[in-house]
Amino acid sequence: MAYGFRPATHDDLPLLRCWLATPEAVRWWGDPIEQEGLLREDLDTPQMTMRIVSCDGRPFAYAQDYEVHAWPQEHLEHLPQGSRAIDTFIGETDMIGRGHGSRYLRLLAERLVREGAPLIAIDPGVDNVRAQRAYAKAGFRAEMRVDAYEGPAVLMVFRG
Repeated sequence: MAYGFRPATHDDLPLLRCWLATPEAVRWWGDPIEQEGLLREDLDTPQMTMRIVSCDGRPFAYAQDYEVHAWPQEHLEHLPQGSRAIDTFIGETDMIGRGHGSRYLRLLAERLVREGAPLIAIDPGVDNVRAQRAYAKAGFRAEMRVDAYEGPAVLMVFRG
């Protein structure tokens, strides 16, 4: 399987809107209308890198990454300058639970480390056990339980 990453654009908003409305995305990301608005705003923000992830040419997931100090969050303050945080979800429900998340996240994390990030952080909710397992398979290691803006989370880091 070949995974690809391309920049998300305003033309992707209808696709992202559909993905955000899936039960799994709503469960972990919240209100799809609110989230779409945030993504729309971030498309024009240079500090946020937004990507559409594809598998063998089929778009199926969304991933964004940013320098952890660009959007100050207390649970990320201790991380070294230049560290990147990733937020992601799989939008095509038939692709969930098939190992795609861990594969594309490892590729993305390795790319970000090659580009100079000292480490990559991701912070799934404490109840999002599926995501935690996928991130661990991708090479992320649980560091600590934290209180994130969205609620209790597990801070996981990838060091390459």
